[in-house]
Amino acid sequence: MFINNEMAQDQIVNNLDLVDDINIALLKSMLTESKSPISIGFINQHAYNLIHSNDNVRVLFDSLTFRFRDGIGMKFACKLNGCHPGYNLNGTDFIPDLISFYLEVNARPKIFVFGTQEPWLTAGANKLFKDHEVISMDGFKDVSDYLSILSDSLSIDDKTLIILAMGMPKQELLAKEILKISQGSQLIICGGAVIDFLANRFTRAPKLFRMLGLEWLYRLLVEPKRLFNRYVIGIPKFFFYILMNRNI
Repeated sequence: MFINNEMAQDQIVNNLDLVDDINIALLKSMLTESKSPISIGFINQHAYNLIHSNDNVRVLFDSLTFRFRDGIGMKFACKLNGCHPGYNLNGTDFIPDLISFYLEVNARPKIFVFGTQEPWLTAGANKLFKDHEVISMDGFKDVSDYLSILSDSLSIDDKTLIILAMGMPKQELLAKEILKISQGSQLIICGGAVIDFLANRFTRAPKLFRMLGLEWLYRLLVEPKRLFNRYVIGIPKFFFYILMNRNI
């Protein structure tokens, strides 16, 4: 199901789980029906910079069960390393699709949403899960607070879906810690800003921007102050890193 990228010189690219579009349905089935704990995350240009710059962050991403390619920057990094980039599994689109499929297969799962803040937390969770019961908490607590809620709720007999929408690398740290206490069919999704987008706190780029791989540019135009470091400074750093890592 996964594309062979073991020959990539860049270790971050080498660790990606790349999937062709024809295997997306198979991927969703595997994630949904697994009887073992699974954590998934998404590596985009920003995540790549964090991983490259901090060994502790690298360990957190390496601890995820699956790491999917997100965005045109990582597509370029894959091609630079001579491997097929596969399908763009950006979290904002893939996560709602995966959850919709998950809820069709699993009638009454336990659902937890940790991240962002009110009123967007409730609004986004309601849009994502509709009439399903959801246990939620904002994204500004200590990791121990989330683990405390989960420790009495995780069971080997129950299907459990956990959405972490608190940004990198805190969500990856929490995912790593949740896996340590998981003992059954738990699916842990590092979702970044997905709840904020669903709650319309942030607006998605128009379809043309997304088709051209320029959603990052739209977000920068809308929120220049917040995203200046991530894109204006971060994109040149990203290209420097991927070229350097390709030639190591």
